[in-house]
Amino acid sequence: MNASEIRKSFCEFFESKQHQIVSSAPMVVKNDPTLMFTNAGMNQFKDIFLGNRKPSSPRVANSQKCLRVSGKHNDLEEVGHDTYHHTMFEMLGNWSFGDYFKEEAISWAWEFLTDVLKLDKSRLYASVFEGDKEMELEKDMEAFNFWKKYLPEDKIINGNRKDNFWEMGDMGPCGPCSEIHIDLRAEDEIAKKGGAELVNKDHPEVIEIWNLVFIQYNRKANGDLEFLPQKHVDTGMGFERLCMAMQGKKSNYDTDVFTPIIDEIAKVTEKKYGESDEVNIAMRVIADHVRTIAFSITDGQLPSNNKAGYVIRRILRRAVRYGYTFLDQRNAFMYKLLPALIKSMGDQYPELIDQKELITKVIKEEEDSFLRTLATGISMLDKIVKKTKEGNYKVVEGKIAFELYDTYGFPLDLTELILKENDLVVNRKEFETEMEAQKQRARSATAIETDDWVTLMQDDVEEFIGYDYLESDITITKYRKITAKNKTLFQLVFNITPFYAESGGQVGDSGYIDNGSEKIEIIDTKKENNLIVHLAKKLPANIKGEFKAYVNGKNRQNTANNHTATHLLHQALREVLGTHVEQKGSLVHPEYLRFDFAHFQKMTREEMEQVEKLVNQRIRSNFALEEMREIPVAKAHDLGAMMLFGEKYGDLVRAIKFGESIELCGGTHVQHTGELGFFKIISEGSISAGIRRIEAITGEKAEEMIMTQHNLLLGIQDMFKSSGDLQKNIESLMNDNSKLGKELDAMKQNFINIEKRDILDSAEEINGIKVIATIVNPMLGDKLKDLAFQIKNEMDEFVAVLGADVNGKPQLSVITSDDLAKSGKINAVEVIRDCAKEIQGGGGGQPFFATAGGKNAAGLDSAIQRAKAFVGDKLA
Repeated sequence: MNASEIRKSFCEFFESKQHQIVSSAPMVVKNDPTLMFTNAGMNQFKDIFLGNRKPSSPRVANSQKCLRVSGKHNDLEEVGHDTYHHTMFEMLGNWSFGDYFKEEAISWAWEFLTDVLKLDKSRLYASVFEGDKEMELEKDMEAFNFWKKYLPEDKIINGNRKDNFWEMGDMGPCGPCSEIHIDLRAEDEIAKKGGAELVNKDHPEVIEIWNLVFIQYNRKANGDLEFLPQKHVDTGMGFERLCMAMQGKKSNYDTDVFTPIIDEIAKVTEKKYGESDEVNIAMRVIADHVRTIAFSITDGQLPSNNKAGYVIRRILRRAVRYGYTFLDQRNAFMYKLLPALIKSMGDQYPELIDQKELITKVIKEEEDSFLRTLATGISMLDKIVKKTKEGNYKVVEGKIAFELYDTYGFPLDLTELILKENDLVVNRKEFETEMEAQKQRARSATAIETDDWVTLMQDDVEEFIGYDYLESDITITKYRKITAKNKTLFQLVFNITPFYAESGGQVGDSGYIDNGSEKIEIIDTKKENNLIVHLAKKLPANIKGEFKAYVNGKNRQNTANNHTATHLLHQALREVLGTHVEQKGSLVHPEYLRFDFAHFQKMTREEMEQVEKLVNQRIRSNFALEEMREIPVAKAHDLGAMMLFGEKYGDLVRAIKFGESIELCGGTHVQHTGELGFFKIISEGSISAGIRRIEAITGEKAEEMIMTQHNLLLGIQDMFKSSGDLQKNIESLMNDNSKLGKELDAMKQNFINIEKRDILDSAEEINGIKVIATIVNPMLGDKLKDLAFQIKNEMDEFVAVLGADVNGKPQLSVITSDDLAKSGKINAVEVIRDCAKEIQGGGGGQPFFATAGGKNAAGLDSAIQRAKAFVGDKLA
């Protein structure tokens, strides 16, 4: 079976077991502060496990795109070096939300693997949780007894807490799990040594393929476990590993999931897969990483220097570096692999086809940028090597290697490789100390301590009523304390809320709650695992009482203005620039809006004016809001609603329509476009390859900006005391200024020539060398360098020390003829460093020319005399 057939058979099997087949969530996570990327199939169901959302079906299954590169699940350094670790991978999974439990999960897993896929039963092993004294948990005998129906006891392995107890995090749902492992070794190897001894021992051919997690506990903040009111099943099977087992391969990279990409790498680089370990590893790294990068871009995450974007950039640079070092690729090449990836996976993930141009451009630009960084790093490293050898050292300081890594993005292993070629090594311990210190700083900056939720009343659904109301009667259903950056805040959950929680680029509402005797400020509103949490600096004294909630109405109105403006802007950009324009991110704030979109060149002034005109026409048209809440996603599609890549849409969606603009959106909007008043773009620029950013304002802010600019023009007009053509007046002034500037430069040059003759005449001869030491006219202070080099052009063997007082700041220049500098008789840097002490300054330069500035203008004369004496001593 090929990869597509294996994926299809999984979905069909669980559909036959009454599971709803759901689509993959985006690989880049939004609206969850605890995750940057989807690292497991269960992520999109996290709020169901936490009890914050009811499932659409008690049984679901899917194939989920996942990414594991940071935190607890960090596979990055293993990728490419072994046969089965990946950054981006697919996870086949089936879930039960309070429906079936261990018996069915085990039975169906066995049935699918052995009856449907026909895997050899004798090669399969299962593991069960062996219990843990610290957690006061016994062995999972329930799972053990179910497995005995299918496997002999010697193939049911006891697993410890690390391998066989699954936890979502330090707190929350958790439970024991059963892993299914397969032995892919040759028959004669199996005969020599049983597979049971190799389970969970990182053997490349005795591998885990499926994990069945039985979620039955909740871990509290103090570490205690309590039973959940409902038991759940969460399973995950590595698709790539399953393909390896099904296709009789020894490596995931030998399956048809990867071979088309590796074949293309070989073609592009003119290297042969299999010719050496280094080449094999490099090709595996690149094949894996190009998938990750492409899918991240389609899901809306571009490489950058922040958070998730930094992770993607790091992965891309790791691939470039392997190509650079082991495949001799000195120019961008990874972008050329995209057609092979699309051919392999485009049918399953058509977003690769739709965004081919953007992916290609982003990857190529990132490659080019990093190759320039590598060239810079290698140049810097050459200097480090030279300096280390000159000092007769063999070890390069770890701090230096870390600076190359941290500041310039130069990989440690490439540093070590280049140093090894020069018979040098890095102090790795020092490097790792610096790395750990940086990680600790990062952890400290983002560390958040959370207490358990304190539940005051049970409430199944926290209803958001903020589309219709800005105030309401509420009660607090639960709360908890959080500590971040040594500040204590409280998260409050209400039974209903008019506060909009930050999502979809729109900032969260602020306001307050009031019970008549006490007013509690709500400083922000966020969404966390489908809960709307309201942040407050303190708890109410009577927390169980009735409250009235009030949203900051002015901020909400301004935010709604800017959110509606993004929809009108999106429509106008597509009309002016083309339908390739698609939103790639946004920020909707009360003060302004920010809109990121796919486009490949800078917008002209005329294009921006045209966009502004279209948006303002639609504002004046005063289109009424047509809001369609909870309509089927298929109907929204038929209506022509914009649907963005990287978004996970449910069966029911909310569509927002203003005139011909229709978008799926959960944000707040105005009732009529006329409320926006006026729209004005304040900036447009590139943020990365193929992505532009517009910042704009509406309403009062736009009015303020226009008034400020108008008043500025009136002020300038008053300065000219003219009501005529202001632009012509300014042009005339600039022309006059340019003409006067040229005349002044000519006068200065004449003055320099006169001053130069006086300076040349002042030269003294010491041992046959002309020596000049003088303070020049302050008018020539900004021409000191020019004057020095004019003197150099008119003299043969000479030394000149020139000083000037430039608006109270002393300046010194030392210049000497090339033969004196080359012979070492006079070094301008030595002279300048000695005499600059008199003006309380310092300087530097080259042996033939050096400069210095200082703080003590009164010491200028002393500096000149000291320099003259220094030069005299050298020449004597």
